[in-house]
Amino acid sequence: MNRRIVLVDDHSLFRNGLRGLLERSAGCSVVGEAGSGEELLALLPGIEADIVFMDFAMPGIDGAQTTERALALRPDLQIIALSMFGEESYYARMMEAGARGFLLKDSEIDDVIAAIDAVAAGGSYFSPRLLATLTGRMRGREREEIPDEQLSAREREILVAVCRGLSNQEIADELFISKRTVDKHRANILEKTGCKNTAALVVYAIRHGIVEL
Repeated sequence: MNRRIVLVDDHSLFRNGLRGLLERSAGCSVVGEAGSGEELLALLPGIEADIVFMDFAMPGIDGAQTTERALALRPDLQIIALSMFGEESYYARMMEAGARGFLLKDSEIDDVIAAIDAVAAGGSYFSPRLLATLTGRMRGREREEIPDEQLSAREREILVAVCRGLSNQEIADELFISKRTVDKHRANILEKTGCKNTAALVVYAIRHGIVEL
């Protein structure tokens, strides 16, 4: 299946380099480029796209604002955030905006392709290096403890599977339960942890020692 990709970054040199790498990869075609959020929003009505690589720091509206507006126009888009930074504030804003993948700009091409495959399949992708950068800042902090009654054993099991990037259907198949049951457990996990999306759950699980990098 051909993945139609749009690149959004204010540095043309970076876009050219990423375009070259992607177009040498099977199943990928770059169908558009934009140097700002405003350019992307003007471009979207006229193209068919599946995945957007979105820079965070751009002139004009930033990556988080652009993500929100792009998804309002095209809810089917899968957005992968790009940044030179591993700052928690950037990461949190992109999560809230609806990004499904997170990569540092100096990621290896294997990471980039893994991110494309994951979000195209309806999952999420979190660069191991980015998570290591974020969670490394937590090592000097006191680790939070989860009360025994907060998450059940099954909920912890499902949370670990979520962190592995599995979809609800894949989790159901692996645990021999129905997708509806997984949906219910996942909703309960979100409510108990106060997380709003998968990306937040991954950071939560690492912070609380449920999974290790």
